[in-house]
Amino acid sequence: MKREIIDASQLNLEDKVVSIKRVTKVVKGGRNFRFTALVVVGDKNGHVGAGLGKATEIPEAIRKGKEDAIKKLISLPIDENLSIPHDYIGKFGSAEVLLKKAPEGTGVIAGGPARAVIELAGIKNIRTKSLGSNNKQNVVLATIEGLSQLKTPEEVAKLRGKSVESL
Repeated sequence: MKREIIDASQLNLEDKVVSIKRVTKVVKGGRNFRFTALVVVGDKNGHVGAGLGKATEIPEAIRKGKEDAIKKLISLPIDENLSIPHDYIGKFGSAEVLLKKAPEGTGVIAGGPARAVIELAGIKNIRTKSLGSNNKQNVVLATIEGLSQLKTPEEVAKLRGKSVESL
């Protein structure tokens, strides 16, 4: 995964809560309730990240999730018709997300968790299919993993030692 340091203070980040789960721990005196929030942040211009926050109150869990997501921001290439440069399958755990390049006018064809990541990344034309696990957390992380592995034609040409025209 290419991890360059991204200065989040200069980005106009939006956040979206993908899921909130109530987790119960049974202790001697009764039950302890905690909340887990899965939050995706992005600037709709090629930067996106996801984070997990856990706390006793929901707003605090969301705030922690947002902070975690900002720490894990990735940048991704977007081509001229606001799609991805090539098809890729992102994998995380048993979740797999197929990301397919789409022509202008297709729109975002994606399920809930993957849609949140793609919309906040700024991609306007893409087709996705969730394969394997439907666990929201793993689907979000598989989508981000797939997006982080994308390469521009220039990067591929440089790796192969060829010109872009010869590819």
